[in-house]
Amino acid sequence: MLSILKNSEQHGLQIQEQFINGSWINVVDPSPDEISQLEELGVEPDLIQYSLDLDEMARTERDEDYIFILIRAPIFNGTSADVPYSSVPLGIILKNNFVVTICRHDNDVVRVLCNGKYRGLRTAKRYRLALYILLETAVRYLAYLREINKSVDAVEDRLQASTRNKELLELFKYQKSLTYFATALRSNEVMMERIQRMQTFTQYEEDSDLLEDVLTENQQAIQMANISTEILAGMMDAFASVISNNLNVVMKALAALTIVLNIPTVVASFYGMNVALPFESHPLAFLGIIGFAVTLTALAIFIFYKRDWF
Repeated sequence: MLSILKNSEQHGLQIQEQFINGSWINVVDPSPDEISQLEELGVEPDLIQYSLDLDEMARTERDEDYIFILIRAPIFNGTSADVPYSSVPLGIILKNNFVVTICRHDNDVVRVLCNGKYRGLRTAKRYRLALYILLETAVRYLAYLREINKSVDAVEDRLQASTRNKELLELFKYQKSLTYFATALRSNEVMMERIQRMQTFTQYEEDSDLLEDVLTENQQAIQMANISTEILAGMMDAFASVISNNLNVVMKALAALTIVLNIPTVVASFYGMNVALPFESHPLAFLGIIGFAVTLTALAIFIFYKRDWF
């Protein structure tokens, strides 16, 4: 999908029918025809392929005709996915008279910007637009990290009384998401430090301040991801022991219940033999045997209760 957007004085960011100088071209999972349109506008094919390669890491490249910035943007794959949260490459190509963003997947970073979240966003101001994309990327990471922490807390509540591995496996999925996030954020940080050394992004005071905000938000996301990863790793180790202990408690209770139920069976087995037995001719022998079995059973229950087996 290829969209051409440009600011207007009255209506803000709007979709255009055709290319205009000073516009922002947003491309999501482009078709061969859309790739051909980009190439006709002078976008290098290599830059398009870099942006669509899911394994590309964040980096920046500068040439006489363009500045290419590749970041790792966060995406939500769904709670049922093996990795609920991950990252994808988002290419930003700054040409002389327009900006192109290319991504394999639709993502909240571009979607939020297209909805007009930042009033200061102007498609004609190419460097500032790129900085807003970087800022929103860091903000999205922080938002997703908070969602991960909430999901982990919910799983933790279920895990305290669990004897299954389902909750542990669910925590492992979020641990993988945090690992992907931490790797992508560190890669983005290196790329942003290189941008900071470019004079084109710091020649205006507003752009310089915006870049500082980007670095601050990204560093906060890195710290939050690292803390969440360490907490989750320790939690998984602790709850693995909790599940094992819960299972031991269940097995202990079942063993105690088995012993209690076997006591009347043992007593009845002795008095069910076809041999001469004490008190076999006594008129109250049956009640005596029942009372003896009940007494032994009550004694066993009392002992197990005192030992906290029930």
